Amino acid sequence: MRVLVTGGSGRLGRSVVAALAARGHEVTSVDLAPADPPPGVAGLVADLLDADARSGVFASARPEAVVHLAGIAVPFARPDVETLQVNTGLAWAVLGAAVEHGARVAVAASSPTVYGYNTPGWRPRYLPLDEEHPVAPWHAYGLSKLIVEEAVRALARTSGDCVLCAVRPGYVVAPQEWAGAPTQLGHTMAERVADPGLAGTSLFNYVDAADAADLFARIVEDPGRAEHGGVYNAVAADPLAEGPVDALMARLHPGSAPVAGALADGRAVFSSDKARRDLGWEPRASWRDLLRVDRAG
Repeated sequence: MRVLVTGGSGRLGRSVVAALAARGHEVTSVDLAPADPPPGVAGLVADLLDADARSGVFASARPEAVVHLAGIAVPFARPDVETLQVNTGLAWAVLGAAVEHGARVAVAASSPTVYGYNTPGWRPRYLPLDEEHPVAPWHAYGLSKLIVEEAVRALARTSGDCVLCAVRPGYVVAPQEWAGAPTQLGHTMAERVADPGLAGTSLFNYVDAADAADLFARIVEDPGRAEHGGVYNAVAADPLAEGPVDALMARLHPGSAPVAGALADGRAVFSSDKARRDLGWEPRASWRDLLRVDRAG
């Protein structure tokens, strides 16, 4: 298939374009900044908020599938208004263009931050958190991602033959970050394991970039199995902690104490069962294997 990936030079984007190319697809990566794409991937530089530039990208790539990853990727990285404007504007523009240009499927990146954790009064109704759990974002980034999901749902109502959905990748870990490079918040993965206070800010979730890329690829390749207008969590099966996180959750997120016992068997705080059921997706990577050298050191 001809696949257009926006934000293809980012932390997750590099793994997504590489995975799609390795699976035999004709991949075009578009980003704001020039970058050397992997072998077999065409690279474009464009501001997709510019209508003329966006039209040129779609005319050039002629995508049958669109994976939308572009946007401000970290909470508080930019002023709140800019985060809202960029992330929501890009999603509506890119997904709308996918429908307009006849793509068969378009999938956008959302975020687990839509659940609204890290507020003093946050009280999950149950754990682990699945896609049916209510969402309540409290910062501009989380709100922007919820609006991305709403854009998916809105466009799905009139999209004809184009299947649209969203994926909530967890704390994405790129290959160089398993090897010790700083992650998106400036800590190494080994530091996040060693200090529950660091990993606890994201509810001990993570996902290997290659695993997340596999879910995006599965949706692209078999959109008939995806929920039209739906959303999928994409997190590793185990928490980023040495043992079960029930006690850690109760201590670091007191509002979760009444339901944290559900995690006493070692499961992750987020459930990806829906992606398993619908798309056969299984996260394969575990920090326990990939950080073996760091832990020994």
